[in-house]
Formats: sequence, structure tokens, C-alpha cells
Amino acid sequence: MEKIFQLKGMHCKSCEQLLKMELEEINGVKVLEASSKTNQVKISMDSDMSEAIKQKIVENKYKVIS
Repeated sequence: MEKIFQLKGMHCKSCEQLLKMELEEINGVKVLEASSKTNQVKISMDSDMSEAIKQKIVENKYKVIS
């Protein structure tokens, strides 16, 4: 299952890498793309883990728009 999350607060490549590492700590999640230019994270997950992903994003001081 793939899903794109629209975020607010990613500013640079370091933000992309940090968020990618943090999200991939969730078992069954693989970040396919994290872009500070589009403020999007494209994720592949084993099942719908949207709430766990959103929680991890917020924990890392980013805002989930959709």
C-alpha cells in the first residue's frame, strides 16, 4: 500500500533525511520519497499505518496537512 502525506515544516535535505530515518523505524514502513521542495512524503506500508505515521511526523515537529 502506498500513500502520500502532505506536510508543513520540511525546509532542507537534512529534514528529508531525518524524517525518512524516523519513519522507517516503524515496522513495515518504507519511505519511497521525502521532498522538502514539495513538502511531501511518499510511503510504502504493509497495511494502513497512517495514524502511526502521522504520530511519528508530529513527534518530529512537522505538521501533517493531508
